[in-house]
Amino acid sequence: MPRLHARIHGLVQGVGFRHFTWKRAQRLGLQGWVRNRRDGTVEVMAQGPKPALEALLEALHQGPLGSRVDRVDVTWLEDEDATLPTTFEVWPTV
Repeated sequence: MPRLHARIHGLVQGVGFRHFTWKRAQRLGLQGWVRNRRDGTVEVMAQGPKPALEALLEALHQGPLGSRVDRVDVTWLEDEDATLPTTFEVWPTV
């Protein structure tokens, strides 16, 4: 199953970006996680059907009201061994 790894740059912390991502991923039926990074970015790892991942990626480029997305670095992965949560979760900052 395809997997999306993304790092979102811009004004993306302190504006509800993780909650926005969590809510959208839940609605799309994806599994994975979202977390803030100490460098000011938000990191996302999501797995599911490709159309759902593409919809999430489109949402990540927009972000919630109050955010400003300057850049989204994306890596598409296949057949990863690392296990993801069975739902979509908000993880602590790293």
